[in-house]
Amino acid sequence: MTASRTEPATRSWALSLPGGGSLALEKAPGRAKVMGIVNVTPDSFSDGGRFLDPGRAVDHALALEAEGADLLDLGAESTRPAGTTYGAGAEAVPADEEWRRLEPVLTALRAATRLPISVDTRKGEVARRALAAGADLINDVTALTDPALADAVAEAGCPVVLMHSRGDTADMQSRAVYDDVAGEVTSELADALARADAAGIERSRTVLDPGLGFAKTAAQNVELLARLDALRELGRPLLVGASRKSFLSRAHLGLAPEVGWAGARAEAPAERLAASLAAALWSPCAIVRVHDVAATVSALALWRQLAAAAGDREGQRP
Repeated sequence: MTASRTEPATRSWALSLPGGGSLALEKAPGRAKVMGIVNVTPDSFSDGGRFLDPGRAVDHALALEAEGADLLDLGAESTRPAGTTYGAGAEAVPADEEWRRLEPVLTALRAATRLPISVDTRKGEVARRALAAGADLINDVTALTDPALADAVAEAGCPVVLMHSRGDTADMQSRAVYDDVAGEVTSELADALARADAAGIERSRTVLDPGLGFAKTAAQNVELLARLDALRELGRPLLVGASRKSFLSRAHLGLAPEVGWAGARAEAPAERLAASLAAALWSPCAIVRVHDVAATVSALALWRQLAAAAGDREGQRP
């Protein structure tokens, strides 16, 4: 795949963070920033419950930093969609409970690290509290559906990730109907940017997420991932979160179970590492949101070395 003649393969942005810091982003082969996932939840699809204890969550986040994470994403409410893979979608969590899970982890991390900290929430009340406690950016899977969240972001002057989805966790997969998935995701993310504009959020503080796994079938996820360059017309950096998602399973990739697997045993999300790395390397994005930080950092480092050895032919893929 070669770079578009109308847009250079390398693009850069600088996101201003609260307190005067900044996050430099670049769309270039192997140069995506690595966002490490910290789920402070009992029911997330991949590691729900492992880091519900605040001390374990903080230790895990600091371990991800040691592995090379460029920023951390804390989430205290699962948004796992309903479907054949995981059954019923995740239940909504009241704002007070979400903050009860999140606050001790965010407070301890803010004192322990200088990495930018993102909070994954769709509630304005939680976003406001998190920003007051030292969060640097908000990752909103509903792309400003809650006007209070938009207001909190605008008032704080912080970056916000706007993710594409449709419906809620219970019904979003029934809304995975597209004539042109890349074109419609682009259009609906343009609407999200318009909401940000209307709320007084500076365009320069926005990041877009195509929402892999949300209101999309496995085939649509693959098509969208293959066509992410269609979103370049929106002019904003992309965050891609394919890590461990079910469309990367061996079954969805058309592969037989590995030797030694029991035929009836469901594939664990952690067993999707190889496909997760392929998705991260393929994506023309500025941020990859991942569970497996060390492996992703290593894969990106080799990609950069190969690009340099090949004469830095940006946009080329073997």
